[in-house]
Amino acid sequence: MDHIRGIQHDAVSAWFEAHVPGVALPLTFELMAGGHSNLTFKVADAHGQCYVLRRPPLYQVLATAHDMGREHKIIAALTDTDVPVPRAFGLCEDESVNERPFYVMDFVDGKVVRSRRHAVALAPDRRRAASQSIAQTLAHIHAVDVDEVGLGDLGRKEDYIARQLRRWLRQFEESKTQDRPQIQEVHDHLVARIPDQGEAGIVHGDYRLDNCILGEQGQVVAVLDWELCTLGDRNADVAQLLVYWAEPDDLEVALDDPPTAESGFASRAEMFDLYLEASGRDIDSFDFYMAFGYWKLACILEGVYSRYVGGAMGDKAPPQGAESFVARVDTLVDMATSAAEQVA
Repeated sequence: MDHIRGIQHDAVSAWFEAHVPGVALPLTFELMAGGHSNLTFKVADAHGQCYVLRRPPLYQVLATAHDMGREHKIIAALTDTDVPVPRAFGLCEDESVNERPFYVMDFVDGKVVRSRRHAVALAPDRRRAASQSIAQTLAHIHAVDVDEVGLGDLGRKEDYIARQLRRWLRQFEESKTQDRPQIQEVHDHLVARIPDQGEAGIVHGDYRLDNCILGEQGQVVAVLDWELCTLGDRNADVAQLLVYWAEPDDLEVALDDPPTAESGFASRAEMFDLYLEASGRDIDSFDFYMAFGYWKLACILEGVYSRYVGGAMGDKAPPQGAESFVARVDTLVDMATSAAEQVA
């Protein structure tokens, strides 16, 4: 039996047998591609039924990050809403089973479009359909009544942006691999210009095309990666989506190989309008939220790079090599600085 780092095979198999109805041992585990933080494993049983297991990184876990109980709670609470999520089977918080907490959910079959190569394989009409579904699904997330589904205690509802600015500056300082004074400068500029927050709702925190699974028609069939989810200013989610959403003529992009840079996807302006139409909401001061989105992503990717250097991702090299990864953070810092200059 092959040893899979991050999985205690016998103990986890016993947990499956006790908690997942109908599972047939033995189980096989495979580390799935994608994801630079929590580890995601595809699990197959003896009958070919598939599941997904999520657990924290192997090393260098920040104190408040990678909360498996939180992710599981969110997915379980959203099961009967208009938000498409995998069915959750259970949470294991007993660290004697697998050294870290983990949870198990259904494996949802479909396409994850992570790169332009994946986008090319998606028919042009499916790219347009995906654009519309991505915007509509975000509107569904933001329409959830958090108190009704049992998520009213997920986090503080007020002062979301101020808390996020403090959080990500602190985590940047804790994990930085080099000094970047522009991070502090943009932070200070934004702190002094925070818009008034409207009604609080669910904020996914990392909503983008490749954190969704698409069905045959291009529709979103599951939203993944809820580890940054909290309550707060939903406008930040819209901006974060558009920070990732590259266009064919962009000279600078937030991702190394953005799938939406392929023709056929909606433009950022169209995505914004599609979201407003689906949600029935208005958004003011959107330049602020875009600047915040670039800044936050720069802080996050600096932390991701730090975890790679520290071996938290199973001793894998940083994606595209260290030099390219550092350059990506540099680009995001520049984009955040430029965007912040537009915020009066």
